[in-house]
Amino acid sequence: MICRFDKKPIETEFLDLFNSPPSNSFLAEEDLDKPEVFYPLKLYVSERTFLVQLEEYKKAGEIFDHDYVYFSSYSSSWLDHAKTYVEKIVDTLNLTQDSFVVEIASNDGYLLRNFVSKQIPCLGIEPTANTAAAAEKLGIRTITKFFGKNLANELAEDKKADLIIGNNVFAHVPDINDFVSGLKTLLSEKGTINLEFPHLLCLMREGQFDTVYHEHFWYFSLYALLPVFEAHDLFVYDVEQLKTHGGSLRLYIAHNGDTSKKTLPSVGNTLDEEIKFGLNKLSTYREFPKKVLNIKLQLLEFLVDCKKHNKTVYGYGAAAKGNTLLNYCGVKQDLLPKVIDASPHKIGKFLPGSHIPVVAESEIKKDQPDYILILPWNLQTEITDQLSYIKSWGGQFIIPIPELTVVK
Repeated sequence: MICRFDKKPIETEFLDLFNSPPSNSFLAEEDLDKPEVFYPLKLYVSERTFLVQLEEYKKAGEIFDHDYVYFSSYSSSWLDHAKTYVEKIVDTLNLTQDSFVVEIASNDGYLLRNFVSKQIPCLGIEPTANTAAAAEKLGIRTITKFFGKNLANELAEDKKADLIIGNNVFAHVPDINDFVSGLKTLLSEKGTINLEFPHLLCLMREGQFDTVYHEHFWYFSLYALLPVFEAHDLFVYDVEQLKTHGGSLRLYIAHNGDTSKKTLPSVGNTLDEEIKFGLNKLSTYREFPKKVLNIKLQLLEFLVDCKKHNKTVYGYGAAAKGNTLLNYCGVKQDLLPKVIDASPHKIGKFLPGSHIPVVAESEIKKDQPDYILILPWNLQTEITDQLSYIKSWGGQFIIPIPELTVVK
């Protein structure tokens, strides 16, 4: 069943990335000879609301299990992003020690620790037990549950939140009606909800198809989301366009009737930009697969040419987006022998589908590959700075999206 917001069937399929295993289902060595489950990876767009989504082939409860491998704190740029946000929002909303902040999908405490240091009461809600445990070690009270209307009702009996934060979680929610209803229930009378998520406009404009994976049920534009919030008596009063994840939106949302909030020009400006691009036209979606195929062909041609000329290419960053890219392109160990990652939770494991081993950074210095393919291209600056030493032997970086680029 498609986990849609609108009741009209979603009739238009506009991107088929074929079958793929869940992008964060890394394998241990003993699992390599066992059967691996692949699920369809197709995007659909509603002809009525222009909401974009995947079918829920793999349940959220199965994806976000106890052995979840993504820990936010292993990205220095993401930590900086979180710290900068907290400094700004505390000042903007005049948050104090009498305020209450809730983060949904709080992961390992990468963000809430900044509120803890300011002695602002906060609560994390995180369904993955291992990342929640890491947050608890930082002194962050964390509830290990999925967020929705039922949990919001329980929490609201104690205290409502002056700020609710959801960074890169909204797209992971199968039932957005239940989720948004929970947000409204938990929000204090004059409170603000901040939701941050990759922007569909950037995905389509820049060919960022690798951000499509089974954890992401939804791919949002402001155009498609405004009716969702209106249906729950909420309104978007401000929008920030961010550079994170290749281009994201941060929405500022409040209760209808909250006269302390006024709708700012950023809302209309973002809508105008989306409409100008054509996110309200089916023809725009039908053209997108051509761009995706071109990216695939460029990458394969480059890797095959390197193989022919005895040039070595290693990947960097065992990110979910990298797994989508490699599996859609059919890249295996023969073309990309290793992928390097900084997280000890991934090193020693193997990428789903491609079965490429994940190794430590020391392998780069030991083997001196000719090229490093940066899979989390949104962290290009961070990674190229970190690995700048490859230039000492003539190594170069490859950026695959929006088009294959060699960075010297």
